[in-house]
Amino acid sequence: MSKKKNPQEIRMNDKVFPWVLHPKDSRKKIAFVAINYHSKPKQLKLNDEFSIKIVQGAYKKEKIMIADTTKTKPNKTANERITKEFAEANAIYRTYTEKRHWSKPFILPLNSVITSPYGSARVFNGEIKSFHGGTDFRAAIGTPIHASNDGVVVIAKDRFLAGKSVVIDHGEGVFSMYYHCSDIKVKLGEKVQRGQVVALSGDTGRVSGAHLHFGILVNGVQVDPIDFINKVNKLF
Repeated sequence: MSKKKNPQEIRMNDKVFPWVLHPKDSRKKIAFVAINYHSKPKQLKLNDEFSIKIVQGAYKKEKIMIADTTKTKPNKTANERITKEFAEANAIYRTYTEKRHWSKPFILPLNSVITSPYGSARVFNGEIKSFHGGTDFRAAIGTPIHASNDGVVVIAKDRFLAGKSVVIDHGEGVFSMYYHCSDIKVKLGEKVQRGQVVALSGDTGRVSGAHLHFGILVNGVQVDPIDFINKVNKLF
């Protein structure tokens, strides 16, 4: 969504989306309006100026068999760790960095086949656990993973479900995520550049095999990373 006039506050229900500068045309403003996966189909108004239509997504179910049942049915200690890690991540995602760290189009973290798209219901060992909040790429263990754009590393650690993870803050509410890695090549707080190797792919965390889970979060909402990149890159 773009705007040529002076910036105004954009609201959708109780959610605020700030206007930010267009990456190529300083006369314009844009706003990243992210819709939650669980939103029902309906018509919504933004500030009584714009209206958007939420439509049903054509998402599929995926059956995933994992031999390590400690990952699909974690014990009390593991659940406490999961809860703590979610809280830590959510606290980071609630922060808003006003500075935009990027000035070029976003890139994919690697060139490979997509094995699981965004939005699929994840059925682990016969039980629906979650929806797929990112895109999975086929990647043998040790494949270099590249930063999708410039930013600052805000997570670089081993986590119970996501395994060895890197999360980059690109500014203006945009984060990129790289999960299930075998090795992390960056440090917390490090400034990274687009295309820089930030990790090596792996099979850590809750997985059925080696791959890269790549995600994009916008203003606290997990969005389809491929769709996000395609839309943002059209601005250039």
